[in-house]
Amino acid sequence: MIPAARIQAAIGILDRILAGDPAEAALLRWSRGSRYAGSGDRAAVRDLVFDSLRRRSSRAALGGALSGRGLMIGMCREEGLALETVFTGEGHAPALLSEEEHAAGREPHAQEALDLPEWLWPQWQEALGPHAEGMALALRERAPVWLRVNPKKSDPATAIAALAAEGVQASIVPAIATALLVEEGARRISASSAYRDGLVELQDLSPQLACAALPATGSVLDYCAGGGGKALAMAARGAGPVSAHDVDAARMADLPERARRAGAKIRLLKPRGIAGRFDLVMTDVPCSGSGTWRRTPDAKWRLQEADLDRLCALQAAILTEAAETVAEGGVLAYMTCSVLTRENSAQIGAFLARDARFTLETEQGYGPEAGFAAGSDGFYLAVLRRR
Repeated sequence: MIPAARIQAAIGILDRILAGDPAEAALLRWSRGSRYAGSGDRAAVRDLVFDSLRRRSSRAALGGALSGRGLMIGMCREEGLALETVFTGEGHAPALLSEEEHAAGREPHAQEALDLPEWLWPQWQEALGPHAEGMALALRERAPVWLRVNPKKSDPATAIAALAAEGVQASIVPAIATALLVEEGARRISASSAYRDGLVELQDLSPQLACAALPATGSVLDYCAGGGGKALAMAARGAGPVSAHDVDAARMADLPERARRAGAKIRLLKPRGIAGRFDLVMTDVPCSGSGTWRRTPDAKWRLQEADLDRLCALQAAILTEAAETVAEGGVLAYMTCSVLTRENSAQIGAFLARDARFTLETEQGYGPEAGFAAGSDGFYLAVLRRR
């Protein structure tokens, strides 16, 4: 596909997303219907779509319309691409620009340039203070790819060498010994022997740092396990026995294979099938995902205030339920991939006010903005101790 044809494909996908389709579903639908597109084409189109979702407000202003064409016109203007070389109407290229499209478009105003939903900005400022604008701008960029080295099977130097042999360049970062920053070849990771043999796992820096801050002795329950990345991380650190639980068991479908690859033992519990108490209970609760909007930018624009209200109520309920599974003297770890106060410190403050058995030991925010863990997703950890 020529570059203009890729832009035309992105226009159609963006229109479906703007009409309500989830981004991944719209991309998959296009990919299945475009057998002529090679892997390089699919990757390029995906980048065009996700970059424009990250910058939806600013590119819509530059392009003169919140539409697939408007976003791609805005992208061309933002990057200095000559519109007449893209919108040619020839072959699979986008149709020629109309007079209205030529005349439309302006510089985004201050709020649009931050590429955040306007209704959310006051809460964003409250949560992040002097970092609010920097965090918003950081989420307009592509997220780096991070790996966690599995100490049961490898060490950083060995993992780096194994990855390099298959075209994946990674480097050690000072923040934590097990974290590798992928610098080149990210799309080759899942097919690499280092990944298939369990030397490394895909995991962002923030949850790696959060897991490293937790006690790695005694029994562990990953209460909202999902794919089980944190359960695997704790098992790799020597904690155990480790159990994983999720109200939707289907989310844990890949965990047995991941555990086998990693050489870890993870016991899967049935939904609501928790018995006994644990020395460490991790609750990575459902949340707005505001810290991960670089990776899921369509979620940024789907979130509504009513959704946030519902999520906060669910988080409070999970905290109350999970607290009953913590052994005396044990730890309850509350985590979100959000940067919002309502989902983080305010949620913990409300929980402590209604359950006097627990005290706050530490809390920590992570994120890509200065003052946080550089390069990581937005994330929050509170460590609570049961008396």
